[in-house]
Amino acid sequence: MSFTEIDPLFLLPDEVWERVSPVIPADRPKPKGGRPRMENRQALNAIFYVLRTGCQWNAIPRSLGASSTVHDCFSEWVQAGVFERLWEEGLNQYADEVGIEGEWNAMDGAMVKAPLGGKVTGRNPTDRGKSGTKRSLLTDGNGIPIAIVIESANRHDMKLTEATLAAQRIVPEDYPEGEPRNLSI
Repeated sequence: MSFTEIDPLFLLPDEVWERVSPVIPADRPKPKGGRPRMENRQALNAIFYVLRTGCQWNAIPRSLGASSTVHDCFSEWVQAGVFERLWEEGLNQYADEVGIEGEWNAMDGAMVKAPLGGKVTGRNPTDRGKSGTKRSLLTDGNGIPIAIVIESANRHDMKLTEATLAAQRIVPEDYPEGEPRNLSI
């Protein structure tokens, strides 16, 4: 398959692929045979293309693959926790190379519409009761996201605060255990 129609800036460099490929689960065998599965690197290129451009799944350039196949890979990898592990790997690499600034943290939340959101939606109290979600994000002192929680829009902020603090993927090693942190909410 050729990627000649796609700007190389939208494709994963070899060094990035080498780091992320171990996180992607092995393909499941097909007992009945059929078409060979799309290559994982091609699928990840297409998924990141959607994320970077904001296009709909059906607008993926055909040279990146069939949109339904790419979306199937995306759904499977979401269920397998691939993207969470990729985030954790990136966060650990950042911590090793730059360091997590843990003296100050910032937490913020946002409510967004989610008319097709499914189970994690709830009646948005600020939008005439329409379905929505609430995101709570915790960043280190440099703005690097170290925790995120998504709940229904009707979830109380204090419960989201507790859940967000508990969801941290990395806590600076040089921060004393049990010490209160400076938190800007």
